[in-house]
Amino acid sequence: MAFIVRNVSSDGKRVMTLQQFKQWLKTSFDTNNDGRISKGELREALRITGGLFASWKSNKVLKSVDSNHDGFIDDKEFVNLARFAEKHMSIIITK
Repeated sequence: MAFIVRNVSSDGKRVMTLQQFKQWLKTSFDTNNDGRISKGELREALRITGGLFASWKSNKVLKSVDSNHDGFIDDKEFVNLARFAEKHMSIIITK
């Protein structure tokens, strides 16, 4: 497993760039290594980051960020997921 340097802000939120966020999701949760995040993989990411109702949230998130409605979050949709993460997963995405 690859290690990612993680910075934490004074309020306890993880701070990472968009590229680090993508790498973190892909190396930690993309269990089948297809380069996309499925609903199940997203549910696990939400559960690990302390999210209550991870199953319900994963459905809601997938519907809002999956712009092509294929049931997966791909490279083009990671920006949408990053916006969600900043609001709901205690993550700050920097430039």
